[in-house]
Amino acid sequence: MAGRQKEKVTPDEVHQNEILRELYLKELRTQKLYTQYHVNPLRKVHTITRKPMSWHDNLEEPADARFLHLIHHAALEPQKKYTETQTENQEIGWHSEPLVDPERQDHRLNHFKVYNDITLYKAKLWSLGEDDHRK
Repeated sequence: MAGRQKEKVTPDEVHQNEILRELYLKELRTQKLYTQYHVNPLRKVHTITRKPMSWHDNLEEPADARFLHLIHHAALEPQKKYTETQTENQEIGWHSEPLVDPERQDHRLNHFKVYNDITLYKAKLWSLGEDDHRK
C-alpha cells in the first residue's frame, strides 16, 4: 500500500463558507480607511499638486508679481534678455536684420517663376506624376 495516493477531499459548502468568512475577517482586520491625507515627513517633496476638480482651485489667489516677471523674462528671446551674446553659437544670427531692404518690385533681387505655354504644360505634367509626355 506504499504506492497508494491520498485521496483529495473537496470541502463541502459549509467548509468553503467558513474558509471565506475567515479570509474576509483577516482582510478587515488589516484594512484601514484613510480620510486624512498628508505628506510623509520622512520623504523630501518639493511640490504637491492639488487634486483636480477640488473647490480650492476655483479660489482666486493673488498673483506674485516677482514670479510672473521671472517667468516672462525666461520666455524672452536671447536678444531681448541680454545686451551681448553669451556663447559663440549665439553670435550666428544675433543681428538678424537684413543687410539689403527687400523690395518685391526689384527684379535684381527677386526671381519669380515665369510660365510660358510650354513650361506651364510641362509643369502640369510633372504635377500629375508624368515623366514622359509620350505615354
